[in-house]
Amino acid sequence: MSDLFEVHFGGPDQPPRRLRNVLLEKVERTPAGGAIDWLTYYFRDRELARALIKARQRGARVRVTLAAKPRIAAANESVIRLLRADDGLGPDLTLVNIAGLPAVAGRSRRPQLHAKLYCFSHPDPVAYIGSFNPSGDAPEQHPEIIHEIGDQDRGHNLLVGIKDATLARHLRDHARRLHADPPGLLYRFRRVADHDILCGDTRLYFWPRLTSHPVPALLERFARGAKVRIAASHIRSLAAARRIGALAGRGAAVEIIADATRRRVTPAAERILSAAGARFRRLRHAESTPMHLKFVLAQTDSRYWSVFGSYNWTLPSFWLNHEIAAVTENADLFHALRQRWQYLKNLCD
Repeated sequence: MSDLFEVHFGGPDQPPRRLRNVLLEKVERTPAGGAIDWLTYYFRDRELARALIKARQRGARVRVTLAAKPRIAAANESVIRLLRADDGLGPDLTLVNIAGLPAVAGRSRRPQLHAKLYCFSHPDPVAYIGSFNPSGDAPEQHPEIIHEIGDQDRGHNLLVGIKDATLARHLRDHARRLHADPPGLLYRFRRVADHDILCGDTRLYFWPRLTSHPVPALLERFARGAKVRIAASHIRSLAAARRIGALAGRGAAVEIIADATRRRVTPAAERILSAAGARFRRLRHAESTPMHLKFVLAQTDSRYWSVFGSYNWTLPSFWLNHEIAAVTENADLFHALRQRWQYLKNLCD
C-alpha cells in the first residue's frame, strides 16, 4: 500500500489464522545469518514456536522476549516449555516477570509486557506492531483459555508492518534492549523510557513513561470542525472516558466502535461517552471472537492522523504496562484504516 507501511487485518471476513500466517511466512523466509526479534504478551501457538526454533537451527539469530505470566498466568506455559527445551532457543529466550501484586484465581495483577512487536531482517527489514498476539493453538488443548481471552486468530485484529529502515531499526533495538535487560518496576525512570522516535511524519512512543500519554495529548489538540474515530477493544478507565468525552464537549465529532463485552468496555465508560455527545457503538461478534483492534483516526479540513499500537484505554495500559504506539500522518495508512472502520461500523448494533 505504500513504501513505508503494509497493513494486515484479521477478522471473520479474512482467511483463518490470517495474521499468524503473515508471521509464519516471515519466520520461514528468514535465512541463515538473518535475525528475528520477537516480543509479545500471549504466545500459545506451538507450530509457530517450532518454526522459530527451526529458524535458529538453520542459522538465523532468533531472540524471543515473552511475558512469563500474563493475565491468564499459565497461558504461555506450553510454548515456554518448547522454547526452553535443549533444542529450543536457549539464552535467546527472555521471560519478563515484573514484580506486582500476587496473582488471584490464576490471574496476574502486575505490570505486563503487553507490547506486540515482531522484527525481521529478511528479505527486507520490517517491524510489525499492532494488536495481534499468536494466542491460539492447533489443536487447541485448553479451550477454556480461548473462551476467556477470545480467539485472536478469528477476531478483529491488526498488524502494521513498518518498512521505513530507520523506524524498523529503532523498533528492533527496542526489542533487543528489553531482551538483554528485562525491565523491572523502575524502568520508567530510565533514560530510554521516554525515548520517542520521530522519522518523517511518523513518531513512535513507548511505555511506561514519566511524561504524559501521547494519545490523549494528541486528542486535546482537536475541537470543533475535527472528526475523531476510535476503535477500542478496552475502555475501562473512567478518567480516559472523560478525556475522550471532553473532546466531544469541545465540539469535535467523536465516534467510537467498542468491543461487545462489558468487561472490556464497561457500561460506566459507555454512559460517560454517550452523555458527553460521542456516538458510541458496540460491535456484534460471535462467542469468543473478540474485537481486539486499537486505533484512532483524526482529521481536520487539511490533515489526517492515524494512531495504532498495543495500548488500551485502561489504567494498567496507561501507567504500568510496556506498550508501543505509532502516530503518523501517512495518507495511505489513514485511508486503509478508514476503510476498515467503515467495515466495522456496518457490523455494529
